[in-house]
Amino acid sequence: MSNNISTVRQALLDTLADLLNRDNTMEIERARAVADIARVIVDSAKVEPNYLKVTGQSETPLLDHPDSPPALPNGITGSRQHKLR
Repeated sequence: MSNNISTVRQALLDTLADLLNRDNTMEIERARAVADIARVIVDSAKVEPNYLKVTGQSETPLLDHPDSPPALPNGITGSRQHKLR
């Protein structure tokens, strides 16, 4: 299990599915506790971009990082920017 914002989102969606499932109900107090913990994690993720900016770092363990830079669509080998003089 990786600890990042995607994991938090998935846990929240799973909790919501459990709450909506009438056959297998989840206790309201437990759901409330999950939501409270998730709120704190999300709030800390909101602060991380500012932390990175101030410290000059480029990555943080909570936010997702792409493994490679985004690729150009098929058939596109590059881009050219034209400037008016």
